[in-house]
Amino acid sequence: MNGVNGVALGVFVFFFALVTAMGFLAARWRRAENSQSLDEWGLGGRSFGTWVTWFLLGGDLYTAYTFVAVPAAIYAAGASGFFAVPYTILVYPLIFTFLPRLWSVSHRHGYVTTSDFVRGRFGSKSLALAVAVTGILATMPYIALQLVGIQSVLDVMGIGGGESTHWFVKDLPLLIAFAVLAAYTYSSGLRAPALIAFVKDTLIYIVIAVAIIYIPIKLGGFDDIFAKAGDALSQTNPATGKPKGEVTPSSPNQWAYATLAFGSALALFMYPHSITATLSSGSRNVIRRNTTILPLYSLMLGLLALLGFMAIAAGIKVENGQLAIPQLFENMFPDWFAGVAFAAIGIGALVPAAIMSIAAANLFTRNIYKDFIRPHATPEEETKVSKIVSLLVKVGALVFVLGMDKTVAINFQLLGGIWILQTFPALVGGLFTRWFHRWALLAGWAVGMVYGTVTAYGVASPVQKHFGGSNDVIPGIGEIGYIGLTAFVLNALVAVVLTVVLRALKAPEGVDETKPSDYTADAGDPGVQEELPAPTAAH
Repeated sequence: MNGVNGVALGVFVFFFALVTAMGFLAARWRRAENSQSLDEWGLGGRSFGTWVTWFLLGGDLYTAYTFVAVPAAIYAAGASGFFAVPYTILVYPLIFTFLPRLWSVSHRHGYVTTSDFVRGRFGSKSLALAVAVTGILATMPYIALQLVGIQSVLDVMGIGGGESTHWFVKDLPLLIAFAVLAAYTYSSGLRAPALIAFVKDTLIYIVIAVAIIYIPIKLGGFDDIFAKAGDALSQTNPATGKPKGEVTPSSPNQWAYATLAFGSALALFMYPHSITATLSSGSRNVIRRNTTILPLYSLMLGLLALLGFMAIAAGIKVENGQLAIPQLFENMFPDWFAGVAFAAIGIGALVPAAIMSIAAANLFTRNIYKDFIRPHATPEEETKVSKIVSLLVKVGALVFVLGMDKTVAINFQLLGGIWILQTFPALVGGLFTRWFHRWALLAGWAVGMVYGTVTAYGVASPVQKHFGGSNDVIPGIGEIGYIGLTAFVLNALVAVVLTVVLRALKAPEGVDETKPSDYTADAGDPGVQEELPAPTAAH
């Protein structure tokens, strides 16, 4: 363990205290007369404009995973880690086609979660439950990944403890950060991460702008950086007998790269936290505008990914790849600016972790608690339950990260991606057509979940016997590809075939409570959510 970097720690604590105060003060920001409803606590009153939504979505999507795990993957294996750049480019034209429709129908009917929509569209509580459970399962490792990012920063600053340190002392700083996160999320709901996201994104842009200019100058320029990275990655890995990585994807790896990028693009806005941030917007035009300006973050991500090569060129040697970029900042920046960089990573974990816990809690409250336990729960009771569950979700994620191998943090999120992608046919398909049969969608979801989980379990790596990666042989093609995308194709095929069969058998289709005009409605149109009672459970 390094000695404590007092200056960097002081700067980090300053920004951490600043966002903590903002988190608690956010409860008074845009405060409604009645804050005891999921619309207020869980969606910020559905009132955020273009810029608040942009910062919120940016804080939601570009996380500690961005700052730590993506460059760490490039540090460890080279070009394959760049898959995150094309997938964030692909995702925005995709969401431009369906997110405004989801916002409109959700606003019209008062839907808080994707499962609310699925239940209303297909008249199936079982299918809605499957979507809700999948969302919660996929979100847990994503929250854990944010905690890994905080822990990486604490380790590099010298306050995380060594491996021989007593577990309580070693994890105490992380436990404190977790407690603060839990407290202001409980108090302020979605308004807290929305307000903090302004600080988080400002810090990230400053750090990236400085890093992409300052570090290459100190390392002799990009020619030297790529040359050193190429030499290092071409060396043989003793554990595999193959080169450690590559600067550009070779032919054998192109299927894996392309399918992982495309599958991840399909999955990104299936996550509950992405939808929660989307539904907090004040109008469908806010969503449309955001899909056109959010690609600015993709530019930032491309520059950020280069830090992995810089860490190699700088001679950074760490056993845990998640420490590579924090260690690069520690070595290359003055102490005070290293503290700013560490604060950007730490806050970059707090913002999405808060949104994720709120989103998972909303799913539980609306689609498990209300649908199956307390159908007549009042809005005040829903809010109370959601607040409590948001705490429990964070505790679960904390146990998850403290009890598992943190050197493979990126695989936690990739496993969640395999799961959440299986909700795509029900959600996106349902936004455009009622052709799919509810039972067929449920069967397709089950096939995709089982195939994806079992296949991922069988993937080994030099450090793991199971869940060692997210790529495997694609049946019928023989190329190595993303397991989640293969599972999705199987899911869709089952849904299509069974829909044809079930329609031929005239199986009950369920009641659709939506109508075509719902999908293009905007705020202020007649019949919007404010003029309707809360949705009731479909039977």
